[in-house]
Amino acid sequence: MESRSLVPHSTTFQLPIAQMRSVFEPAEVERKLAKLSEREHESLRSTYQRMLERGPDRFEVRPCGVPEMAPLYEALPNFTEVLDDVKRHLALSQDSRDGLEVTPMLLLGAPGIGKTHFARQLAELLGTGMSLVPMSSMTAGWLLSGASSQWKGARPGKVFEALVEGQYANPVIVVDEIDKASADAQYDPLGALYSLLEHDTAGSFVDEFAEVSIDASRVVWITTANDERGIPEPILNRMNVFEIEPPTLEQAREIARRLYLSIRGSHDWGRRFADEAPASVLDVLAELAPREMRRALMTGFGNARLDGRDELQVDDLPRGGSQRLRMGFVQ
Repeated sequence: MESRSLVPHSTTFQLPIAQMRSVFEPAEVERKLAKLSEREHESLRSTYQRMLERGPDRFEVRPCGVPEMAPLYEALPNFTEVLDDVKRHLALSQDSRDGLEVTPMLLLGAPGIGKTHFARQLAELLGTGMSLVPMSSMTAGWLLSGASSQWKGARPGKVFEALVEGQYANPVIVVDEIDKASADAQYDPLGALYSLLEHDTAGSFVDEFAEVSIDASRVVWITTANDERGIPEPILNRMNVFEIEPPTLEQAREIARRLYLSIRGSHDWGRRFADEAPASVLDVLAELAPREMRRALMTGFGNARLDGRDELQVDDLPRGGSQRLRMGFVQ
């Protein structure tokens, strides 16, 4: 697929849009469309027409330098090794005509440790948006790769949607809880990843619904799992595997402090509360998994407001939850 340079004209992204990239060949779509009978395959016909209307070119984010990542390191202290890897990939593509490439990664760790939150933060850094594919709740094995148009109710898969319906050639796609993908004798829900996670074959990925070659070679893949034993070895071998440890107690306090500031700053009612959370509140929050801190804080803010106070107290936080959600820490 061809790329051509583009002068960035938006300041809303952390990384500049440096070029456009074609994610499919219009001529191939036109040939497929011409072969369809007029009375059949209405959904497929609509898909081809939509592709031609939108055109094949998508923005491709490319760094002109390594962006300031200190805030991410501070906000995600237990993801330092992963952030180092991202920084290396950013450095490789800076000041060149190459688009950003990131080796597919697996974030391995306990539930609630912040793996999906990290993916959202990375997508925000890149400015390309994020598509989430939750494997634990997936009822159709073809969610990633699409289902044949011969099937009733068939539609394109998530990869096709992200690239054809989206704006970017290098979006972040998160395959969440990949170890919980249900095995189906008729269809392997992870089957598409064998080609999608391999750079050479991802460039000509064929969605089973549209049956048109799509360039998915620039997708930034992040997978998460609690246990790697549920992941086929050939897929593991295609990714950089990072074991995410729980934050230390001090790191957890800092995560809680930043979350307090974030929630306070993003709501108009936040101005009614103190600039910083009390140390006693941070001590209690630090015992929770990062995923649970937000819920506890929202409950705390609400209880404090009901009581007419502008400062959170320990008693404002949910009591039962702190005992049930307690997690281990790295000393």
